[in-house]
Amino acid sequence: MADSIDLYSDRGAKLKSGVDLNAISPMKNAAIKKIVTGIKRTAAVDLAGIEKTLATSSIGGKGRKIPGREMKLDIVKNADKIRSKVADLVKVENGDDTNVESLNGGKQLLVQVPSPRIDVAAEYVSSLTCAAQATTLAIIDQFNIGMFDGPTIKSAVWGQYPQTLDMVGGNVKSIVEIPQKDEGFGYTLRNVMANHLAATCRFNAMNTAALCSTLETVGVFEMGDALGIQERHRLLAYSHQGLNANNLVYGTVKEQGKTGTIGTVVHAIVGKALDDKIISADKKFASGYTTYKTSDVGRWNAYCAAGTMAATMVNCGAMRAPQSVSAVLLYFNDIVEKETSLPGCDFGKVQGVAVGFSFFSHSIYGGGGPGTFNGNHVTTRHSKGLGVPCVAAAVALDAGVQIYSPAKTSQLVGDVFSAVDEFREPIKAIAEAV
Repeated sequence: MADSIDLYSDRGAKLKSGVDLNAISPMKNAAIKKIVTGIKRTAAVDLAGIEKTLATSSIGGKGRKIPGREMKLDIVKNADKIRSKVADLVKVENGDDTNVESLNGGKQLLVQVPSPRIDVAAEYVSSLTCAAQATTLAIIDQFNIGMFDGPTIKSAVWGQYPQTLDMVGGNVKSIVEIPQKDEGFGYTLRNVMANHLAATCRFNAMNTAALCSTLETVGVFEMGDALGIQERHRLLAYSHQGLNANNLVYGTVKEQGKTGTIGTVVHAIVGKALDDKIISADKKFASGYTTYKTSDVGRWNAYCAAGTMAATMVNCGAMRAPQSVSAVLLYFNDIVEKETSLPGCDFGKVQGVAVGFSFFSHSIYGGGGPGTFNGNHVTTRHSKGLGVPCVAAAVALDAGVQIYSPAKTSQLVGDVFSAVDEFREPIKAIAEAV
């Protein structure tokens, strides 16, 4: 590939110039590899949640309580001792890459299991299972729990599992869902709730978009959808929409932020595409309507992808709410198509996402809100890599108007996963790795 891009930060500062497009490929970029392996290796343990579960005997989640099984244990106060025991249990050998950290005054643990536990496994669940089992054993050992109370400790940590597929009512979480909830090949990294992503990036919209876009793009590669001519096409869209290549997203949002609308962002993006000779006038009709053509479909799609993201930030940022993101996904691209006669982002698939997504998220059917969705959902999955990053960015701009807000769904994940630099600030990490 002869394509090169400039990479900019989440605040529009140039980070790297003349970067080969291949350098931001998930197959080559060390930071992207670190993000992906890190997500598979990482679990969040809610020690404060375990302590509360045991104190109230509310074991197994909502509506479940076993009177008489209350246990008063000072788990948070003993977090450092439990952390040390967990680290010893999950490590494979001294000096490996095991990482267990106590966070927020001992309320949570960040557990990153050593790489061999992920490498020598058919799935990626060792972070969850090993973190849960090590925490169970550490608590039993720390407080000298007897054989008749041991199952209560286990249930406070693991929840209803194995009566359920996942750890319903438990206090150990991953940012990704369990394999049984994936819709098909390559969906694991696309199956991350938008609320989780926003919380992990501490509600920085640019980095939230970047993290979501990175995971979606890795999923696209895993599906086999980035081979041959599709590889360049995917990387161009990813770099422009997710990584702020050539400052197209941030620059447009900054220009349009005060008074812009979806329509003015369309005008700006089409104007940039003309200036950069991505598109050119083709035929002018008697009415004055002009059709356009492009000699580089991949770059035009990348501009549409960046424009969709910029329009999302302008619109949802103005209202400080994510509910309009489906309208932006639909009408930005609808207007682009009518303005230029060229296909919109992802050849209409982003518009398809928008129609179904609006119905399920907050229309006459829905009540979940945009933040509970991911790229694994029946209404969002057909646009691979270019729809859900806008949803995640919109959630990051939310002032708290969702019924199911990140504070309700993603507090533990956000508190723990945001402690990892490359999860929290992927734009910087990926640029440094080129």
